[in-house]
Amino acid sequence: TEINPADETLGVSDRKMAPVLVRNAGDNLRLMREEIFGPVLPIVEYGTVDEAIDHVNRGERPLALYWFGSDSANRQRVMRETVAGGVTINDCMLHLVQERQPFGGVGESGTGAYHGEWGFRTFSKEKPIFIQSKLSAGGLLRPPYGRTFERIFRLLNLIT
Repeated sequence: TEINPADETLGVSDRKMAPVLVRNAGDNLRLMREEIFGPVLPIVEYGTVDEAIDHVNRGERPLALYWFGSDSANRQRVMRETVAGGVTINDCMLHLVQERQPFGGVGESGTGAYHGEWGFRTFSKEKPIFIQSKLSAGGLLRPPYGRTFERIFRLLNLIT
């Protein structure tokens, strides 16, 4: 179903696409197997919550899972029994713009997250640097072993 609220006639030269809803989108559609870049929203209806959970768990981990409904027990069940990059309840537009929550995928839908500190950590590479002090006892553990090591070794042999 194409949605065209402005009742525009759109062609290729307009560089614009009308929003499209695809009802009863089957798994066989390319739309359901690839990432969507455009104003296209596939809609899949389920008879039971079990069917919906099975559908999500059968495929790759989604970037986002949208739950519409008021039954809190079913909502909790969906969140507990599925894995997704993020979950949005009763909305499908504002997931990305939540500045105080990380946005990102899991598994096939991506790794890491962005927004705030999450994004800083995802897009940064910390560089650990370790400097061994000259006053360290670490030298006793590495060859060449000197007189101090021999004394400690003899002392340990006496104790054991």
